[in-house]
Amino acid sequence: MPFTKEAPLVDILADPNAARVLDNHLPGFATWNDWSLSPLATLDEVAHWARGVGEQTPDLTELWADMAAVESSPRRSAALQRPAPRTSTGVQSSRHAQHPVTSLAIRSQQWGVAEIVLDGPSTGNPFTDVELEARFRSGNDAVRVGGFYDGEGLYRIRFMPPRPGLWEFTVRSNADELDGATGTVEATGPEEGNRGPVRVRDTFHFAYADGTPYLPLGTTAYAWTNQSAELQDQTLHTLAESPFTKIRMCVFPKSYSYNANEPENYAFEKNPDGSWDFSRFNLAFFHNLEHRINDLQALGIEADLILFHPYDRWGFSAMPSWADDLYLRYVVRRLGATRNVWWSLANEYDFMQTKTEQDWERFAAIVGEEDHTGHLLSIHNGTRFYDYSRPLITHCSIQRTDNYLTAENTDVWREKWGKPVVIDEVGYEGDVAEGWGNISPQELIRRCWEGAVRGGYVNHGETYLDEEDVIWWAKGGTLKGQSPERIGFLRRLIAEAPTGRWDPLPGDWDSRTGGDDDHRIIYLGMGRPGFRSVLLPAGWQWHVDVIDTWNMEITTMPNAAEGRIKVELPGREYMAIRIRRASATTN
Repeated sequence: MPFTKEAPLVDILADPNAARVLDNHLPGFATWNDWSLSPLATLDEVAHWARGVGEQTPDLTELWADMAAVESSPRRSAALQRPAPRTSTGVQSSRHAQHPVTSLAIRSQQWGVAEIVLDGPSTGNPFTDVELEARFRSGNDAVRVGGFYDGEGLYRIRFMPPRPGLWEFTVRSNADELDGATGTVEATGPEEGNRGPVRVRDTFHFAYADGTPYLPLGTTAYAWTNQSAELQDQTLHTLAESPFTKIRMCVFPKSYSYNANEPENYAFEKNPDGSWDFSRFNLAFFHNLEHRINDLQALGIEADLILFHPYDRWGFSAMPSWADDLYLRYVVRRLGATRNVWWSLANEYDFMQTKTEQDWERFAAIVGEEDHTGHLLSIHNGTRFYDYSRPLITHCSIQRTDNYLTAENTDVWREKWGKPVVIDEVGYEGDVAEGWGNISPQELIRRCWEGAVRGGYVNHGETYLDEEDVIWWAKGGTLKGQSPERIGFLRRLIAEAPTGRWDPLPGDWDSRTGGDDDHRIIYLGMGRPGFRSVLLPAGWQWHVDVIDTWNMEITTMPNAAEGRIKVELPGREYMAIRIRRASATTN
């Protein structure tokens, strides 16, 4: 059969005749490392990166005409063509069916994990054969929670009590050993340090469930849990010393530049022929993932968990729909009671040509159905924004669409979608070849401040070249850059506002002003004025601070001021002026 635009690069490169056609039209393209690490992408998806200097996207008309003349046999991995798992209305077990336990009594704390562990069937395929859920009731509140298989005949149901009190539960299952189990969960008040899951607060911001303001000033280390145990430990040690409150991380390993190593474990077991069995989960993989998420929780860091991404050489980005859905339900049931989890449907969703808009809506609905705690949910764009106004999406997770201007759009995006704006990829501090990963630390901090005074949250990433290819953005490890400490300084300043947040405020044309009525920040960015004339809001005296955002220095004027004042400045970039309400004027 001839090659078409839907043919993946792995098939084109595996066929000598097709490979020659490709090299004839795009010399050297087949050897570029990015494509060898993303073989399931189609040539039509990635060809626009093959343009030369000053050229537009290459015209592939003649290439496809020549490809059409090349006969080939399908070479797609059998893993992509696996049949759907069988379903069952009953479960055959080698164990003797017995009356389920009816006296389970579990103690937990509000926003903790109350776990029901049941002994059930282990024959057949428990991941697909067994249906399991529990109904929890307390007063007028009722919560459904799905269960999951955890190997060796053990089944778990994890419930996060939303409030203290006694919760009664009943288990329903198509397995006789599990069906009908009952019990109670006694939920006490939250322990110290347990502030609950993060929620959207006041339209554009966030707070923990107990009302404590939360600032999502995070970082990215996509594949850190797919590295060696030693490197994972090192990443956690680095995070413990960092100011970050969130980390973006993938479930699946990543295949891309600086991400060529194989992980020790994968999410699925393999068939005898070496293809993936998408109906059987590798429990060692998920045990490690949840262990590391719990490690993050102990550090007070949210795990922004990326469920799908396009940078894949194993077939996880091109699973059949039944496998996508089975995987989503398993992940959410397994991790949904963990309070520091966020769901990100995808990193760069629009680069995943194997998924449609209907797929993403279905995925969001599955997460919403299985997540009894209502964790935050978003989806990250590549070059095309998602419609973040859709009701299942709680906040905007944005990648820059311009290599220079991104944070400057924060207030516009707030108004467009009416939701919090988190710019998770504004460009990374580093020195790699690609423009997404070689901005200076000064520029990253400028972008963080630009987004902050416009009422959003700009996040960190670091991509410094390393002889061992241990780059933070990919694998974690240690940080080399200068921006993290300064992001911590910004975090401290935002937290000092009476409301614990900044919102955009009217200001001058050549600066940006943010904060609240009692606490205002004038950010001068790349400007280098020697002084600034500031008209203070009438009726009050104000403390005035000059802030050097790069050197992390605050100089406070000796006396409270009112009216129009002249603020002396050092004539350097990255300065800000803060005014804080002191007292009412005597006049």
